[in-house]
Amino acid sequence: MRFAVDAHAIGRHLTGNEVYIRSLLRAFAGVDKKSEFVAYVSERGAEQWVPDRFEVRRVAANPYARLGWDLARLLRTDRPDLVHVQYTAPLLTDVPTVVTVHDVSFLEHPEYFTRARRTQLKVTVARTVKRASRIVTVSEFSRDAILRAYGLPPEKVRVVPNAANPEFRVIGREKAQKTVREQFHLNAPFIFSVGDLQPRKNQIGLIEAFAQLLTEHPQLPHHLVLTGKETWFAAKVKDAARASGYASRIRFTGFVSDQDLLQLYNACDCFVFPSFYEGFGLPILEAMACGRAVACSNTSAMPEVADGAGLLFDPNQTGEIKRALADILLDTELRGRMERLGVQRAAFFNWEKSARATLDVYREIVAGGGAHAHHPSNAKPATAKSSHASPARSGAATGHVKR
Repeated sequence: MRFAVDAHAIGRHLTGNEVYIRSLLRAFAGVDKKSEFVAYVSERGAEQWVPDRFEVRRVAANPYARLGWDLARLLRTDRPDLVHVQYTAPLLTDVPTVVTVHDVSFLEHPEYFTRARRTQLKVTVARTVKRASRIVTVSEFSRDAILRAYGLPPEKVRVVPNAANPEFRVIGREKAQKTVREQFHLNAPFIFSVGDLQPRKNQIGLIEAFAQLLTEHPQLPHHLVLTGKETWFAAKVKDAARASGYASRIRFTGFVSDQDLLQLYNACDCFVFPSFYEGFGLPILEAMACGRAVACSNTSAMPEVADGAGLLFDPNQTGEIKRALADILLDTELRGRMERLGVQRAAFFNWEKSARATLDVYREIVAGGGAHAHHPSNAKPATAKSSHASPARSGAATGHVKR
C-alpha cells in the first residue's frame, strides 16, 4: 500500500499540528516496514524530520497554491491509495482522504480567531469532512463536538489520541536547572507554562493568578516562565505582565526547541496549563512525562487527558488557578504524589499505539474501496481512556474540579 501525508506543518512552528505530523511519521516508520509513504513538505530542512525511507515532495508554503494546485498535481503523479491531511484537503482530487481535525474551536469559540481565519476554516473544514473517507480526532471531547457540528455518521469519526514524544522524560533535575540558569539566565525556582501567546491560552488569567499567589504568599521565591510563539495578541499579554506588579518575575522565552523544552519542563517546580479550550492539550502529557506536577483547566478535553493525575481548576476563576498553584508549591507531599501519578498517566499514551490505530484507519479505507468504507462492526471507536487505561486514582489529585 502507498500512503501520502500532507506534512507542510513541519518546520513552520505550527505547534500542535507540527508535533502531531512529525510524531506520526516517525512512528509509522517504526511500526510499518512494508507500506510506501510519501510526505509533502514546504519548509527547507523539513526533510530532517521525515524518516529516511519515505519519499519527500516539496509543495508551496502558500496555502492557496498548496491546496489549489500543488497537492492535487502531485497526487495525480504519485498515485497513493489515500492522502492524510490536517483540517483541509486539496481541491480537485479524487484520492480517498483521511483528515485529522484536532478540534472545532473555530466554530465553538470564533472569538479566538480573526474573521478571515474563522471564515476560511468554516468553509474548508466543512467541505473536507463531508468528502473525507474518515475523520480522525484526538479526544472523545473533540469527536462529540465534530459530530454535533457536522451531523456525520458516528462510525466516520475515529478517536486516536496524541502522546508525549519519548524525548520528554525525567532527566537529572539539577542538571536541567543548571542548563536553564545558563541558557535563560534564570536563577530562581519557577512555575512553567507552554502555549502561543493568544487569547485561548489564557496567559492573562495566569498572570493575574500568579500576582495573587505572590501577594498572599510573599515568602515564595518563584518566577513565572511563559514559553510560546508570539502572535498578534502578545502585546496584550505583555501589558498584563507589566501591570501585574511582578513584571520582573515574569519571563517570556518565545518559541523554543524541543531540547530546550525538555530542560524547562524538568527544571520547573510545577507546570500550569490554563487554556480555555483544547482538543487535547499535549503539554499536559509532556510535563507529566518529565515528572512534573500539573495543574490545568477543567474544560474541553483537558480533564480527559489529565484524568486523576492533575489538579483541575476553572480557567475563568483566577482564584482557583492561584489556589491550585499554592497547593502544589506549598504541599510537598501532594506535589510528590502528583509527580508519580503524572509519570504513570503519560506512559499510557504512546505514538506507536496511535500510529497503529491510524494505519488501521488507512487499511480499512483501502480495503473498503475508498470514500464509502465503513468500520466493519460500526462499533463506537476506542476512546482515549479505553485504549489508554488510566492509572489508579488516589482522589488527592482531583481537588479542584469545579462542581
